[in-house]
Amino acid sequence: YRAVAEAATQAPPRKPAAPKVPPPPKAPNAWTAGEGFWPDHPTAWRAMHDGFVARARQGDADLLFLGDSITQGWGGQKELWAKHYAPRKAVNFGVGGDGTPQLLWHLDHGAVDGLKPKAVVLMIGTNNRWRGDATPDTLAKGVAAVLDKLKAKLPGAKVLLLGIFPTYPKPDHPDRKLFTEANKKLAALADGDRVVFLDLTDKFLEPDGTLTKEMMPDYLHLSPKGY
Repeated sequence: YRAVAEAATQAPPRKPAAPKVPPPPKAPNAWTAGEGFWPDHPTAWRAMHDGFVARARQGDADLLFLGDSITQGWGGQKELWAKHYAPRKAVNFGVGGDGTPQLLWHLDHGAVDGLKPKAVVLMIGTNNRWRGDATPDTLAKGVAAVLDKLKAKLPGAKVLLLGIFPTYPKPDHPDRKLFTEANKKLAALADGDRVVFLDLTDKFLEPDGTLTKEMMPDYLHLSPKGY
């Protein structure tokens, strides 16, 4: 009886603590995405990530878009999306301000777990330049890391790797030259099978190489015509 009484008074064994999800990377400055990136919506970045995780768990997506605000901007092109991509069972996981470090964080923390898309449309890298020390090599290295991660996470998916879009109105701007050289290195990441590279730069430019507001009103984000 004593043994039974002592056993009855013992506290029940504790369940193992659920693994903690690491906090998202903090936005260290005004040009690097992360938690607090948008001062007026300080939790929006994490909320978007959590939304991707929830959507990924549902599965049932054949086409996955990954990228930054240019990719996210498809959300404002509802008619075009409904016509060209919704029938392909597409989902859009673009996040404004993201560069390759942020996209890698998304991928490492559940953003695609549960998905088995046939194809991924990837365009990332334009925001990497804001660090101030970006080179064609560092941009390509970041994109290569994303491709490696996608190969591990989504081994059955082919990847359409888009070149970094042009920016600024004049073709002699340093960032234009940076992206031109970076795109050459991104092209070398394609194998023509699992990864296919497509550079759309010329589609956005005038014959003289200038970029107009009709195509990109702020010389970065696409207009409806651009999309």
